[in-house]
Amino acid sequence: MDRSIFPLSFAGEQLLWWTRGSRSSLSICLERDMKVPRGLSILPIWAMRASLFPVIIVLFNSKVEATVFGFSRLVIRSQVAPISQFSAEMEAQSPGTPGVRIVHHEDLNKKILIALVVASTFLVGILVIILLFWVYRHKNSKNFDKKSTANSDVARGHQFSSVTDKSSHSAITGKKGSVAAFEYQVLEVATNNFQDSNLLGESDSGRLYTAYINEKSFAIIKKLYADGQDTERQFEVEINWLSRIHHQNVISLLGCCAHGEMKFLVYEMMQNGTLETQLHGPSNGLALTWQIRMKIAVDIARGLEFLHEHCIPPVLHRNLKSSSILLDANFNAKISDFGLAATSGTQPRNDVKIIGTMGNLAPEYFLEGKLTDKSDVYSFGIILLELLMGRNPAEKISTAQSQSLVTWATPQLTDRSKLPNIVDPAIKDSMDQKHLYQVAAVAVLCIQPEPSYRPLITDVLHSLIPLVPAELGGSLRVSEPANRSPT
Repeated sequence: MDRSIFPLSFAGEQLLWWTRGSRSSLSICLERDMKVPRGLSILPIWAMRASLFPVIIVLFNSKVEATVFGFSRLVIRSQVAPISQFSAEMEAQSPGTPGVRIVHHEDLNKKILIALVVASTFLVGILVIILLFWVYRHKNSKNFDKKSTANSDVARGHQFSSVTDKSSHSAITGKKGSVAAFEYQVLEVATNNFQDSNLLGESDSGRLYTAYINEKSFAIIKKLYADGQDTERQFEVEINWLSRIHHQNVISLLGCCAHGEMKFLVYEMMQNGTLETQLHGPSNGLALTWQIRMKIAVDIARGLEFLHEHCIPPVLHRNLKSSSILLDANFNAKISDFGLAATSGTQPRNDVKIIGTMGNLAPEYFLEGKLTDKSDVYSFGIILLELLMGRNPAEKISTAQSQSLVTWATPQLTDRSKLPNIVDPAIKDSMDQKHLYQVAAVAVLCIQPEPSYRPLITDVLHSLIPLVPAELGGSLRVSEPANRSPT
């Protein structure tokens, strides 16, 4: 390419040095509505070339003849002819026109450079603001997650790990979950050396103690009964399940401790202890109104439905009874005691050690040595009878003989004239008699001797929900599928 330079004059004045045959631009000023020679393209200037910045030009009009509409600074670019031809054409069109004047590149470049510096500074400022905003949001998001977790713990009555020395516990990791492992001294101090004054209740697998850290920090510590290998196995099984199963009606495991042969589990705080204590303890169920009892039944059914229908594979509790149901300050019920839980529907007889009374175990266990999801439904039916009648699953009728609640209640459950007479006296004044018959019908189905005649826990839940006020949980909301796989 010929890059020889020659002067271009226009309107009697020297304008600029132009490079022949190049794609360079010529900067001039034109007045409004001035005609532009044929063969030129009119482009508004967004940026001219500076030492460190590229040229950014947007085409305005590429027709053979164009009119300038109010642009005071334009780029005239040669498209088809030598620049000398345009100089003659322009001079012929407007010789000596005062509206066409020279733009000195030195001044122009200085102004453009200043404009670019200002624009660049502005852009950098925007980027910095965006970056700072992102950092702020990211930091707030982390704080919000921490705050939400803390609030969740407070709602459960727990700030246990946050107020203990970090060196006081490590972690035990299961197949797909982990739980804090506390030192024995921490639990000993929190329970006042496991004094009876801290005793909250008792389940079939251990004693429950209230653990106080300060006025706002508390939890339940379950001290498992020392029973050699069985205790060790149940301890490990319960940690394995509760570190992976999370549901509003399943107890939350906060930590554990192994001190010699003694084993401890740290649960979220449940101020009202076990359902068994509330029904059969000193208060004799006076705190449990009809509506609260129905709410407790729905809560237990929801927890079981989650285990049976939403866990993959399904989880069988296999030891469901009133002593394994814990109640919080508002009598929300949660299932605990997962030491015998399993996923298989058929288990050898010696795999399940019978703990406590035998009134909650389904007949098929004694006949065939197996427990299934329908066995959990049977156990739920026993709890439903306890809620209705306030009686123990098995009661002694002599020093050597006991009578099960099922045997005693079955003939009266289906007799509408007798049923109101066997209801717990604590709820006779608050119960809804129409609802009583419905609950009794559900209980009768759950305790059928033949497993295939028993309903699924989902059907049980849907039968009970309409009996509970919406404000107490009587809605068709389903168990949340989050964290549904325990494997």
